[in-house]
Amino acid sequence: MKVIISGYGRMGHMVEAQLVKRGIELVLASEDICSVDPEVAKECVCIDFSWPESFRKNYPFIARNFKAAVIGTTGWNDIAADVYKAFEEAGTPMIHSSNFSIGVNALYAAVRRASEILKKGNYTPSIEEIHHIHKLDAPSGTAKSLGRIVEESLGIVPEISSVREGEVPGIHTVDFLSGCDRLTFRHEAFSREGFAAGAVTAALLTQGLTGVHEFIDLI
Repeated sequence: MKVIISGYGRMGHMVEAQLVKRGIELVLASEDICSVDPEVAKECVCIDFSWPESFRKNYPFIARNFKAAVIGTTGWNDIAADVYKAFEEAGTPMIHSSNFSIGVNALYAAVRRASEILKKGNYTPSIEEIHHIHKLDAPSGTAKSLGRIVEESLGIVPEISSVREGEVPGIHTVDFLSGCDRLTFRHEAFSREGFAAGAVTAALLTQGLTGVHEFIDLI
C-alpha cells in the first residue's frame, strides 16, 4: 500500500510517523492535494487531516483520482450527502470518522448501548470536551458524534460544553444524570498517536473495500 497525506500539520506528521513504524510507503505529504499528479494518486490511499474549508474544495478531486481515501477532517456534515455521492459515483472507497482512536470508537459503542438501556429511565445527558488552546472548532467533531449517538439512542439532545486549556490532546466525558444516580463515560487521550494509528489501520482496511463507511462500522 502507498499513501499520500493531505494536510501536513500536527496530525499529518503523526500519521507519517505511524506509516514509518509500520513500513508503509509514504509517497508525499501535501498541503495542496489537488496538485498531485492523478497518475500517482490512482496508486495511493489519501489520508486527509486537512482543514474543513480545504476538504470542502478538495473532496471531488480526491474521489475522482485516488485509489481510496481515509478522511479524518471534520466540519462537513452539512454536505455529507454530496461527499458520499462523489465517492460512490467515482467508485472510490472512503472511510471517515470524527475520531480514529480505537478507544474513542469503543466509547461510541458503549454510549450507544447505555443510551438504549437508559431510555427506560429518566436520565438527562450532557457532554463535556476539553482540548488544547490551538483547537479552533468547538464543540469538537468527537463531541458532536457523541451528541448524535445520544440523541438517536436516548431521544434527548444533550448539552455540550467545550473547554480549551493548555496542550490537552483530548478528553471527552458523557454524563447521564437521574434523581437516583449518575453514570459517566470518559475517554482521555494522552497524545495524538492513537488518532494517527487508527487512521493508518483504516487505510489498510480500504484494500478490497467498496463504498463509503464510518470507521466504527468496520471495527
